[in-house]
Amino acid sequence: MRRGAKRSRKSVVNLNRKAAPDEILHHSVYVILLDPSVLQHPSILRLNPNRDPTKPCVYVGMTGLAVQERFQNHKNGYKSAWVVEKYGLRLMPELYEYLNPMPFEAAAQMENDLASSRLAAVSLLGKANDISLN
Repeated sequence: MRRGAKRSRKSVVNLNRKAAPDEILHHSVYVILLDPSVLQHPSILRLNPNRDPTKPCVYVGMTGLAVQERFQNHKNGYKSAWVVEKYGLRLMPELYEYLNPMPFEAAAQMENDLASSRLAAVSLLGKANDISLN
């Protein structure tokens, strides 16, 4: 074994482990409407050069918590994306509510799908990783 490669048993993911029944539909995706003043940030504009100015700015995320609780965590600065803490206005359940709950893998894929769906001028995916909606 290489030096420094030793890991505790708890740090290694067991891919063969069966999910418990209550874990199967445990995750949710969510969409947060952002204040249009988020477009004042050069980093947002630079990463979204082909944005449609007629569409809203949104943040797309996924969580294992209740969606409203996750939104409150963002707004309170707890494990939050800076854009949501500063510019988050409200949840947009009309865009995601019918999808939830779902397994983790489906939520991760749906987060990407929603962020790239051209539903918004600027879509910030999860941990504030910006994507361009061409």
